[in-house]
Amino acid sequence: MSAIIRYAGCLCLMLASSPLFAAYQLDMSPGVTSFSQGAYEIHQYVMWICVAIGVVVFGAMAYSIIFHRKSKGAVAAKFDDNVTVEILWTIIPIFILVSMAIPATNVLLEMEDTSKSDMSIKVTGYQWKWHYEYLDEDISFFSNISTPEAASLATNASVPKDENYLMEVDNRVVIPANKKVRFLFTSNDVIHAWWIPAFGVKKDALPGFINEAWARVAEPGVYRGKCAELCGMNHGFMPIVVEVKSEADYAAWVGEQKAAKSALAASATKTWTMAELMKHGEKVYTTNCVACHQVSGEGIPAAGFPALKGGAIATGDAAKHIDIVLKGSPGTAMQAFGAQLNDADLAALITYERNAWGNNTGDTVQPSDIKSAR
Repeated sequence: MSAIIRYAGCLCLMLASSPLFAAYQLDMSPGVTSFSQGAYEIHQYVMWICVAIGVVVFGAMAYSIIFHRKSKGAVAAKFDDNVTVEILWTIIPIFILVSMAIPATNVLLEMEDTSKSDMSIKVTGYQWKWHYEYLDEDISFFSNISTPEAASLATNASVPKDENYLMEVDNRVVIPANKKVRFLFTSNDVIHAWWIPAFGVKKDALPGFINEAWARVAEPGVYRGKCAELCGMNHGFMPIVVEVKSEADYAAWVGEQKAAKSALAASATKTWTMAELMKHGEKVYTTNCVACHQVSGEGIPAAGFPALKGGAIATGDAAKHIDIVLKGSPGTAMQAFGAQLNDADLAALITYERNAWGNNTGDTVQPSDIKSAR
């Protein structure tokens, strides 16, 4: 008996320790939008109804087993039916279900009501990244995982694993606080799903279709999610990061994006040096190509991803190289990057591939070459 008491005491101390208790979360987290908070409240409401039902049912069972058992001389009653009981066990469950259905229906209707929105963002899923287009601001960008996959996965090298490991992106979605933001979801290739738990939003992004959702967040903050649909090899590397800013900070961010767009337009008309192309090309390659072709350029032949290091494409005719990067390769996993990257990015990428890993072709591709090839 003393051993049992010691083990029980040890278990109680473990459960009472604050670090363990903080990690041992079984409940839902309250959301930051009205309908995600509504879903949380309904969950709590239904859970306590279930607890009450469980207490009544199992309490009645325990009472019957203890006080009406055969060893105490209890004799089972014999009867065919009881109209009163049958009416009660029909009416009471109906009342319980209706009491749960009404608030749940109200939340579902609110969740689907995208009318009277203040702004709209089109979200397009790609293998394996997200594209965001602000329909009211003429702003668009791709959002990629910012953890270098080559370092963390392909080579199994050591990468700092903080709380946001594999959950950070190079370009965050930015929205203003206290504004109703409508999201329009679609896909460029396969089925994806845009999921932000704190918003209570999880919508499929389907090729050829548009799904809608919305969110209004009162307080500035950063909220994270992931693709929630199995969409291929790198499904686990499509994080979503939404940053909610004050209206003033959001207006400043919009100004920065438009200034960056003007600078990008200027970069497409200048002549880049080899050093500039190689530096920028390495960044573009790491973001867009390393998952299939590896940081070393050796590819993954077993998976059908050819080597670029010493490969026929990267060391052969430059025009053919430009064409395959722009238009992709039908019937293979090679995507068409013409619609995904701008002229400067594509020029730097192709120059990098033709001169990295010992390829050393000496070729430089300028943004004007990409523009001519489109």
